[in-house]
Amino acid sequence: MPGRKIVFENNKYYHIFNRGTDKRAVFLDEKDYARFLISLKEFNEYNSIESIYRINQLRKAKKTSEVYDLKNRRPRRSSIVEIICYCLNPNHYHLLLRQLKKGGISEFMGKLGNGYTKYFNARNNRSGSLFQGRFKAVEIQSDYQLWQTSCYINGNVEIHGISKSERWPWSSCMDYLNLRNDKLCAKDLVLNDFKDLEEYKDLLSKVIKYSKERKEEIKQIALE
Repeated sequence: MPGRKIVFENNKYYHIFNRGTDKRAVFLDEKDYARFLISLKEFNEYNSIESIYRINQLRKAKKTSEVYDLKNRRPRRSSIVEIICYCLNPNHYHLLLRQLKKGGISEFMGKLGNGYTKYFNARNNRSGSLFQGRFKAVEIQSDYQLWQTSCYINGNVEIHGISKSERWPWSSCMDYLNLRNDKLCAKDLVLNDFKDLEEYKDLLSKVIKYSKERKEEIKQIALE
């Protein structure tokens, strides 16, 4: 976001999002979605790591000893952000992050955007920018906004008419609804504020319904 004034602070929550340049698709198939999710895990640390692309190339060449060496040279992971929830749509993504270390969100998003763009361009024989400028960020300023934002992100594919949210494997919704047990997201930071899962499901349904009714207005705000 040109001229963005937001200063990311430790232990605060932020809604992060971006879309493909010219609204183009940034995820073309399951391999792309899976690669972005791997990147969410692999880039969540300060220490630089070897390119995932390099590791994959070594695997294809069956140089397993070199892959082992690359992985085991890496220092113990120290997360710089906490991923609360996410949704990957064909032409854009949403993340809800909590910064753990100074500069963590900027560092994480820089690696994520650059790393995925290099992968996508290499795979599709293209060059240049993939995403529409710098990622966008909104600071979460209350518990209620945190709950609503998590529901908006978890229900985002349904809001856009792409899929039922509980059936979309490329978001954290299935984890929040206990339909899957992936460890990527710190979902308890949200769910612990609800008396039970049904209460969260009720808010999720309301946010999806409200957002679908006001989708055009939200588009103008969120640049989706």
